[in-house]
Amino acid sequence: MKAEERWQARFRASRMTLPSWARQAPNRSIYRSNATGTWEVYAWERVTGAVRQVTDRPKGTAYAAIDPTGQWIYWFADTDGDEFGVWWRQPFAGGPNEPVAPDLPPGQPGGIALSTTGVAAISMASEGTFRIHVVRVGGPATLLYEHTEAAWVADMSLDGSLIAINHGEYGDFRHPALRVVRPSGETVGELYDGPTKGVTGLHFAPVVGDRRLLALHERRQRHEPLVWDPVSGEQREIWLRDPGDLNAEWYDDGRGLLILRDNRARTYLHRYDLAGGGLTLIDTPHGVIDEAAPRPGGHVEYSWSSASRPPVIRSSSGQVVVNPGGPPAPPSVPVEDIDVEGEGGRIHALVSKPETGVAPYPAVFLLHGGPTAHDRDAFSPEVAAWVDAGFAVVRVNYRGSTGYGSAWRDALHGDVGHIELADVAAVRQVVVDRGIADPNRIVLAGAAWGGYLTLLGLGTQPELWAAGIAAVPIACHQTSYEDEAESLRAYHRALLGGSPDEQPEQYAASSPITYVDQVKSPLLILAGENDSRCPLRQIEKYVAKLAEHGREHEVYMYDAIGGSLVVAERIAQTALQLDFARKHLHHSDI
Repeated sequence: MKAEERWQARFRASRMTLPSWARQAPNRSIYRSNATGTWEVYAWERVTGAVRQVTDRPKGTAYAAIDPTGQWIYWFADTDGDEFGVWWRQPFAGGPNEPVAPDLPPGQPGGIALSTTGVAAISMASEGTFRIHVVRVGGPATLLYEHTEAAWVADMSLDGSLIAINHGEYGDFRHPALRVVRPSGETVGELYDGPTKGVTGLHFAPVVGDRRLLALHERRQRHEPLVWDPVSGEQREIWLRDPGDLNAEWYDDGRGLLILRDNRARTYLHRYDLAGGGLTLIDTPHGVIDEAAPRPGGHVEYSWSSASRPPVIRSSSGQVVVNPGGPPAPPSVPVEDIDVEGEGGRIHALVSKPETGVAPYPAVFLLHGGPTAHDRDAFSPEVAAWVDAGFAVVRVNYRGSTGYGSAWRDALHGDVGHIELADVAAVRQVVVDRGIADPNRIVLAGAAWGGYLTLLGLGTQPELWAAGIAAVPIACHQTSYEDEAESLRAYHRALLGGSPDEQPEQYAASSPITYVDQVKSPLLILAGENDSRCPLRQIEKYVAKLAEHGREHEVYMYDAIGGSLVVAERIAQTALQLDFARKHLHHSDI
């Protein structure tokens, strides 16, 4: 198979998310899959093996849930991929769709929580306000919560008596507080650890009548589990000696916790026994687990991959749970870890080298989004495509990334954008010094926050990069703030210390448009016409400035946010990026 056929086959290979199931009907599951070429929702009856496609939308479906009784599948319908819309539901066995809350206006989704009683809690944002409504079938929606700072529903107890809300009322969306209320709006309890330590609600215990809520706290400079009874106020912190950020999920009987430990770009699973405090490592392959959940009976299902091996849904019992069908994705190359001393501490990066060619290679620095995310030893068709094209791929978990503790994640203050790029530049120097990357053939690229850093890097580090590729970037923080979704405005305020009116110098100093006259390298920008995350108007302003200064650039437009739900769009964008890099590095051998 030729290189181009191989990387396109990886995109086209059928993939699926970890199936979720109804708490009281565990053989009824839903998952999302790209089997049709677009990510859609499917219903799976485990006993009979019957699979049914639930949604069929041109831009795909990103959010879905199944109610605890297994009777209904809920899914969010936006307009042309703009993440602004309403919730619908459909019987698990099939039938007509019906609106969940026909009296509510469209908005940006902030989560949905479902109970066994048919009551739902829906959080939506629009027009500068975050609202959570309680919805009962056949009745009007009741306003439960409303605030101008970001808030979202975390979960509802199975009996519908308690609702958990994460909120940023205290002014810092990045470090939320956790409140539990009754459907009447009465506050039952609240956890707030101060301005630099968030408490995030996860799920109530999966047992009817059990009030305990599983949450994550940051009291020891990393995410760790906490079991909280909001009625009695009792708290139990779960501490592990092992390094890494932690996440957790209940076992089906409420007697244990599944602990997901993320350390140095790999994932590890543990079972924690709440009665005795015992901790047991669950044997899993070396790599990354995107999602994991215990099943009735005690075994764990998880979605696993590594940089070299494509995703698979596995069980701790040793079996493959379900096969998405179709030909498997071709494998790729493993990653190598490198550690670099930077201004703020040790920087962890991942390097993927081509199997052909001679070092030093042409290279691409693929910067992750977020910034509260991180690159991992997981399968990526995009990374594999660059490797097949002869590039070394370097991914940097710069300051601001998750997975390395709260202090590293929260290091972005006072000099946002420039802090991350200082770490990227330090890693660049090391891969050049080690003979991995050709200093004259290095591309800076990324999407969303990674696209933002690409634009900023080309303007503030013009001598380091031969070309730039920025997908759905932030080009001007102020203009982006004016047009973006409500949750992102809240994030902007938390990250930059206030609104553009309150912090104009901060917004300007961190904006790529401030440095557009210093850009020297050719630049490709990919932009979504309906993007509420990285709005189009601020990109158009930046492109106009590029043209005004006579800088070489290309712009590719498409009619969605990221195109990630449509396989053909992802292939088209990847081909465009590879062709752009080949053309501007002036080397026909890549």
